[in-house]
Amino acid sequence: MTLRIYNTLTRRTEPFEPLAPPRVTMYVCGPTVYSYAHVGNFRTFVLGDLLRRYLEYLGFEVFQIMNITDVDDRTIKAAAAAGVSLQDHTRPFTRAFFEDRDYLRIRPADVYPSATEYIPRMVELVQRLLERGLAYRGEDGSVYYAVGKFEPYGRLSQIERRELKAGARVASDEYTKEDVRDFALWKAATPDDEAVGAAWDAPFGRGRPGWHLECSAMSLTEVRQRFGVETLDIHAGGVDLIFPHHENEIAQSEGATGRPFARYWVHGEFLFIRGTKMSKRFGNQLTARDLREEGHDASAVRMLICSTHYRQQLNFTDEALEGAAEGVRRLADFRERLADAAAGAAAASAPQEAVDLERGFREAMDDDLNVPRAVGALFTFVRGANRELDAGSWGPPEARAALATLETVLAVLDLLPVSEAVDAALEAWVAERLEARRAARKARDFAAADAIRDELAARGIEVEDTPQGPRWRRRGG
Repeated sequence: MTLRIYNTLTRRTEPFEPLAPPRVTMYVCGPTVYSYAHVGNFRTFVLGDLLRRYLEYLGFEVFQIMNITDVDDRTIKAAAAAGVSLQDHTRPFTRAFFEDRDYLRIRPADVYPSATEYIPRMVELVQRLLERGLAYRGEDGSVYYAVGKFEPYGRLSQIERRELKAGARVASDEYTKEDVRDFALWKAATPDDEAVGAAWDAPFGRGRPGWHLECSAMSLTEVRQRFGVETLDIHAGGVDLIFPHHENEIAQSEGATGRPFARYWVHGEFLFIRGTKMSKRFGNQLTARDLREEGHDASAVRMLICSTHYRQQLNFTDEALEGAAEGVRRLADFRERLADAAAGAAAASAPQEAVDLERGFREAMDDDLNVPRAVGALFTFVRGANRELDAGSWGPPEARAALATLETVLAVLDLLPVSEAVDAALEAWVAERLEARRAARKARDFAAADAIRDELAARGIEVEDTPQGPRWRRRGG
């Protein structure tokens, strides 16, 4: 089996082959920290998380970059409206993003470059484009990319040049540009920029970077310095970024380096709130922070995101979220039952249901990261395993082997409620303590057994003695 992924650049599902296996370099467009990131943003971030986890499951060594856009039109406008500096405005929203990331159990990227920390690299990139004749200084002091001089422009979005010119939203006389299609690499400083501290000196004039320039400079800097390459294996983001953002990234990156910018372009579809695309105009901005404050477990949010293929639009409703929450409760109850059945045993050969789970999971994930189908294989396994446990067909060794397969799959999907997401070290310690308690009770050393129960309680573990043996859970779980 081989992972096949849909490549927006070619409009085909292709076998995934990184530039220098087992290494995979992956760039996921991160948040613009002028406000709290909404759940539509986090759908894309969860996509990046699932893709990274699965690549690591396959044995790849993933180096992930996610940018923090802390200077652009929106951050400057928001800082000015708040009457504070750019840094003072963006710092708390950057911190909030990391808190929301941790809430949704998105594994941290290897590096989070902030745009304001890479200004010298952006200046260098503009210089390279000027030297290659792909950029020019406008009469307004800004530096523009000459789209007409980059022949492949429009290849990613498949927008033809005549469409670009006819449909240009920016009037040709709004800026002193040579062509309405040209975009700003470096914007000449304005009084508003200076007022919030969003202006820097450069050989071609004081100003600030254009949004598109930032991602190219940050990603190229990271992979060049670390690996000596100027090509990413994967560039991921939302479909709304295909044009003009990612199209412009390709133009300026490949124009400067002469090499392909990214081998695979992976784009996630829109998330809708109760059938309406999220927009401030409609007043339906839902943030990850809102969900956390309402007490929704991250596993339910992840389950809902996993219910729809990343290239299909997702409708986020209260009813769908409650259905996802019920699904993770079933999963948590089953895992607890399986762990109880496996207590104290070494694993045997995996039962057929576990073999089918891993095969179905692999087949689904290899098929363009078909997470909904992978979740379906997971619940097929739950039903089959429950039948075997009900019938008494599995002893502790079979249950232990099945549990190991389940944990492998859940390490990628991460769908257990927080209270049930027990780390392996804790689980092993609890199993050892329960076995010691069982031995003490068998020897009628009840004082020792009670002491072990107190030891468990001190770590937040509650023990319930049942006819089938002791069951345990974290307090509050």
